[in-house]
Amino acid sequence: MSAAPHTPARTSAAWTMPLSKIDVSKGDLFEHQEHWDYFARLRRDDPVHHCAESDFGPYWSITKFNDIVQVETSHAAFSSDRDIVIGDAPGEFSPPMFIAMDPPIHDEHRKTVTPAVSPARLAELEPLIRERAGKILDGLPRNETFNWVDRVSIELTTQMLATLFDFPFEDRHLLPYWSDVTTSSETVGNDAMPMARRQEILMECLAYFTRLWNERVNTDKPGFDFISLLARGPSTKDMYKDPLLYLGTLMLLIVGGNDTTRNSLSGGVVALNKFPREYDKLRANPALIPSMVSEIIRFQTPLAHMRRTAIADKEIGGKMIKKGDKVVMWYISGNRDETAIDNPDQFIIDRANPRHHLSFGFGIHRCMGNRVAEMQLKIVWEEILKRFPRIELVGEPVRVKSNFVHGFTEVMVRIPT
Repeated sequence: MSAAPHTPARTSAAWTMPLSKIDVSKGDLFEHQEHWDYFARLRRDDPVHHCAESDFGPYWSITKFNDIVQVETSHAAFSSDRDIVIGDAPGEFSPPMFIAMDPPIHDEHRKTVTPAVSPARLAELEPLIRERAGKILDGLPRNETFNWVDRVSIELTTQMLATLFDFPFEDRHLLPYWSDVTTSSETVGNDAMPMARRQEILMECLAYFTRLWNERVNTDKPGFDFISLLARGPSTKDMYKDPLLYLGTLMLLIVGGNDTTRNSLSGGVVALNKFPREYDKLRANPALIPSMVSEIIRFQTPLAHMRRTAIADKEIGGKMIKKGDKVVMWYISGNRDETAIDNPDQFIIDRANPRHHLSFGFGIHRCMGNRVAEMQLKIVWEEILKRFPRIELVGEPVRVKSNFVHGFTEVMVRIPT
């Protein structure tokens, strides 16, 4: 594969259409990787851009790194207490979750589950994760084409999720299924399933986890899994009385523990094949793995955006955003901002400051599982380098049709002997 950086084609529609007509919320732009030019145009010509008409109504696009940070840290002006995706949840089925809440409730619920992913807890889990990663990799075929997404990315993240929830291991396949159902919504531009069917499946998820809650709340040996922590947390111990709040919290924890790691595991394989000199650099110096992990997460940007709602008039980037306006922070664009990151379209595994990215968000809503994601990626690549001289990409990846989850359904690879 060639290692050419992304170079905007100035004759493409992104560079020729009027700014007022640009709508970066279309899921197929991301599926076909056509979004890069549109964001490059907006960063250059209109970094705080108003789209008057879209499938999700009018919205502002915040496309530059520092402007995104300003929105993230301006809690008095920009609220999470509506929704975190560009579209408002359709109908009445909108389970609340703490990422879509403001302080103090957000802070209390987040604090309750954080011990499950604390540094001490992750240190305890590391040998188990390494053992499981090794078994998954040892079971891969040689000299045969297979889908890395299914065989590695989904399986490893599913096993980790099952551990964090202390979920019955034999039913772990339900976790990525529920995650995909959660994000298969018209609000994010996926190929949506009917809302009634989505609600039915998520209520089955709630029933399963309600059974786990009832088991954990009565145990004499409280654990540090998400369910046990919620069941005994001072601010969450009565959550079971509000089933939709419990379901919303579960949806958040499942998706948060699934998409970032799953799509970064796939994105790393793709990036190393697109930039083979970096792959050579990695094999020559495995000590670069921690730096590479951060670069993978930046370069892939597993969640393309987060949304806020203005609750006060606020100026950003010279534009006046009015109370009630929908504001979308495009992390995927901020991570390619030429004014904040050197050579942002290049995948460089030994950057001077590799953790300077927006993939985990910023401020009070920064992803609480960021260390889990980094640890899993680090362990997997350490184990890969012990076993395989190369993982070869076979053809172009198949990507998700979504303006929210920036991910893959197929990454076909071959491991040569």
